[in-house]
Amino acid sequence: MSTAIRAVGIDLGTTYSCLAYLNEYGEPVSMANREGELSTPSVVWYDRGSVVVGTEALRNSIVYPQAVVTAAKRYMGNANHVWTIGGRQVTPTNVSSEIIGYLLDSAKDSIGDIKRAVITVPAQFSDLQRAATVEAGLKAGLEEIDLINEPVAAALCYVLGNEGLAFSELSLDQNVMVADLGGGTFDLSVVRYTKDRVQVIACGGDLKLGGLDWNNLLIEAASRRFRLETGLDMKSDPTSRQMLALEAEQTKRSLSTREHSTLLVQHAGHRKTLKIDVHQFEKMSATLLTRMEECVTRLLKDNNLRWAKIDAVLSTGGASRMPMVKTLLKRLSGRTPNRALSPDHSIAQGAAYYAGMLLANDSSARALLGEATTERLQKVAFHSVSARPLGIIVRDAHGQRQPYYLIPVNSTLPAEAKQTFGTVSDGQATVRLKVVEGGTASDDEVIRLGDCLISDLPPDLPQGTPVEVTLKYGADARVQVAARLPDQGREAEAVLERPGTVTPTSGDTAKVTSARAGTEKRTPVPLSEAELGVSSSLKLPAQLMADG
Repeated sequence: MSTAIRAVGIDLGTTYSCLAYLNEYGEPVSMANREGELSTPSVVWYDRGSVVVGTEALRNSIVYPQAVVTAAKRYMGNANHVWTIGGRQVTPTNVSSEIIGYLLDSAKDSIGDIKRAVITVPAQFSDLQRAATVEAGLKAGLEEIDLINEPVAAALCYVLGNEGLAFSELSLDQNVMVADLGGGTFDLSVVRYTKDRVQVIACGGDLKLGGLDWNNLLIEAASRRFRLETGLDMKSDPTSRQMLALEAEQTKRSLSTREHSTLLVQHAGHRKTLKIDVHQFEKMSATLLTRMEECVTRLLKDNNLRWAKIDAVLSTGGASRMPMVKTLLKRLSGRTPNRALSPDHSIAQGAAYYAGMLLANDSSARALLGEATTERLQKVAFHSVSARPLGIIVRDAHGQRQPYYLIPVNSTLPAEAKQTFGTVSDGQATVRLKVVEGGTASDDEVIRLGDCLISDLPPDLPQGTPVEVTLKYGADARVQVAARLPDQGREAEAVLERPGTVTPTSGDTAKVTSARAGTEKRTPVPLSEAELGVSSSLKLPAQLMADG
C-alpha cells in the first residue's frame, strides 16, 4: 500500500494512547485500534517471543505482572530506568515505540502507511524527554516527527473545531487556560487566540501529578486496611498488587459518576472489600488537590496574569472527570470549566489539526484534505513558548559551577539571546560551552544538552578575555549555540538536534560533543551580579568554564 500523506496526530499517554487524522472535510477522526477501541491502554506485554499492546496486555498484567509494563511515559528520558524481562532490558523508549507502532499498524488498513505524524508531549517535558519521544516514534517506523505540547493541542482542537466536528471561527479574542490532568501529568497552558492566530502565553504544570496518583491513594488505603485486618502485606506480591491497581482504577472511575463505590482486595486466600464514598476520596486527595492549586496559582503569578484576564477554562484529560477537579477549577477561576472537549480524544485531534497546519503547503496533502480545509489551516498562525529556561554553565567568583540562563522560561519561540562572558584563567587554551536546560517546580535537575568547544586559542590570553555567547531556540525547539572570541577571530557553532545529535555548523576549530545523559544539580541560591564575580573593567556577568 502506498504511503499516505495524512495529517496524523498521536496522543502518547501515560495510561491511554490514541491516533487521529484529518479527513477530507477537515474533521479530525479518532482511529479505532484492531480491537475496535478508540483509546488504547498504554500497556505492553512481553510474551516470550512476541509483544502484545493494549487491552490484552492489560488483562494479562495480573497473570504475568513481571512481564507487563505500564506507565512507561513517567520514565521517558531516564536512561537509568529499565525493566528486565526474560533476560532482556526494556527502556521507556522501547515500550513507547511498541505503543506507537501498534497505533500505526491499526490505522494502516484504513488510511495506509503513515510516515509522518505529530506526537503530543507534556508542556513540562525536558529536551531529554522530548528526544526520547522522537526516538520512540522513529523506532516505530515514522520518518518525520513533530512535537506539540498536550494542552496546546487541546486548545487548537477548541479553536479550530467544536470537538473536531467542524471549523468554527470564534468572533472575539480570548485568553483560555487549558488544564489537562492525564494519567501521569498535570499540564497547564494559557493560550490567546484570535480568528487566525493562536499564541501560547505561558505553560506550567507538574510532571509527577496525574490520575495514577489518585489510584495510588486508593491502593495505599486498601492495602493498609488489609494489613490491619489480616496481618499480611499484599503489596509484596506482584499479582495481588496488580489486581488491586486495576480495581483502584475502576473505583476512581466509579466515584466520578456515583456517590459510593467499593474496592476489592484479594491476597493469599483472603478477600476484603473496602467501602468508600466521594467525600472520603476527596479528603484523601487533599494533598494532590493542593499541588494542583499551587500549579495554577504559580502560573498566573509568574506571568503577571489575573483571572479577570482569563475568558475560559478548558479541562481535558481522563482524570479531569473527577468531580473534585471540576470543583477546584471552578473555585479558583470563579467560573464553570468548559467541558466541550473530549477528555480522551481532544489532544490527539488537536495534534491532527497541527499536522494539517504543517502540511498545508504540501501538494499531496492538499489533494487529500481539500482546498477549503488547507486554505483555512494556512491562515492560522501558531506560536509557542519555551517550557524551560535555556542557558550555559559558568563559574562564579568562588570557582563554583552555576547555571546561567540566557533565555527564560515562557519565552516566545523562536528566541535568541546574546551575552558576553569572560575566560576563567590566564593562558586559557580552550573555551567549552556547556548548554543546559533548567528544571521545573517539580523537577530541580539541570539537564546538560551538549557542549560547544573552541580549542587551540592563542597563548597568553589574559583572564577575562571576552567571549560572546549566542543561544537560539527555534520554533521547532531545536537549540543552536555559538561562541566567539571577537578579539581573536575564533568561533564555533553547533546545532543540538533531537533525538540526540549535536552537529557542528561552522568554524574550522569547532569540536562538539553530545552529553544528553548528564545532569547537574541546580543551586537554590539566586544568581546575582555580585555572586557571579563581575569584572568591573569588562562588565562581564560571569566567567566561562575552561574545561569539562
